[in-house]
Amino acid sequence: MDFKFSDEQRMLEETVGRLVRDSYTFDARNKALESEHGFSTDTWTQFAELGLLGVPFSEEAGGFNGGGPELMVVAEGFGRGLVVEPYLATVVLSGVLIDKLGNDAQKEQYLPAIIGGETRFALANYETKGRYDHRFVETSAKKDGDGYVINGEKAVVLHGDSADQLVVIARTGGSGNDKDGLSAFIVDAGADGVSRRGYPTIDGLHAADITFKDVKVGADALLGDEGKALDALEATLDLALITLCAEASGAMEVACDQTLDYIKERQQFGVPIGKFQALQHRMVEMRMELEKVRSITMLAACSLDVEPQLRKKRISAAKAQVGKSGRKVAEEAIQLFGGMGMMEETPVSHYAKRIVMIDHWLGDREYHLGVLEDLIDVDDHAA
Repeated sequence: MDFKFSDEQRMLEETVGRLVRDSYTFDARNKALESEHGFSTDTWTQFAELGLLGVPFSEEAGGFNGGGPELMVVAEGFGRGLVVEPYLATVVLSGVLIDKLGNDAQKEQYLPAIIGGETRFALANYETKGRYDHRFVETSAKKDGDGYVINGEKAVVLHGDSADQLVVIARTGGSGNDKDGLSAFIVDAGADGVSRRGYPTIDGLHAADITFKDVKVGADALLGDEGKALDALEATLDLALITLCAEASGAMEVACDQTLDYIKERQQFGVPIGKFQALQHRMVEMRMELEKVRSITMLAACSLDVEPQLRKKRISAAKAQVGKSGRKVAEEAIQLFGGMGMMEETPVSHYAKRIVMIDHWLGDREYHLGVLEDLIDVDDHAA
């Protein structure tokens, strides 16, 4: 398999890299964290002006017509800068799902607003009882004339506290984690009956627990066919998982670089501690873990068009590897920095927190190892 970037992908990589290097300093990020939404709306507008919000969408919609490799390029660059803007929530989790399920009128209404940076979305899918199981949905959407009435609760909705619109996964049929019966709806975040409790997460992002109480929506709020949203939802989550893995790769790279720079400067017994062979071996191990993540993420990013079982295997394997290798890099970085690595003023502490938290978004290491086990069992029975 050829992992070389095309000319367009290299240009995209250079654009994101230049933006992060020139504009997204650690101080600028900290300032954005202190703002009302926990991110910079000016930076979000800049993303739109550079065309970054249109990467996964078709050229007809005003996008870049990109796929897994293109999103990997963007996410890896964002990981290097610890970008806190709601790219994953708005563009990937919500925008891609709208693109997959929406009719022409819905796409014309929402996609240009996403690409232009005018409207921010959040995907309200996961629930407390279901933990990482995206199929476990108790939130209901019952027919009410030509529309629907939505009731239920969603947990840890990424950037749900500041979103203008929500893409809500609700049951129009079935129960628990049944495959059939899941539907997707566009719901105004300020609609009657919607209540949000927002909070910051330890990695600098924001999330919200959202309650829907007798929320009425029209028939035009339904995306796709009633009860048939699962396939599109799973394809969207696969793309989001690739995005997360790539972001982890970028953050791990910077954590390795900062740790290496530190041990070259920090002196003990009159010499830089980087001259100690034991620490050199630990740095090599960190780099090896980084390369494991980068390689398997590249494979996953190039696997969106393979048959579904193989695609899911590769993506879950990548996410599980991120959980293992990411924690190794984060812990080694903190230990090699010593007490300085625990301080908020030290950038590497923020990289470590983000790397570890990525393991917990969209299923942690144990969850995806379980997915892999189930997929292997299916193959064994088929054989």
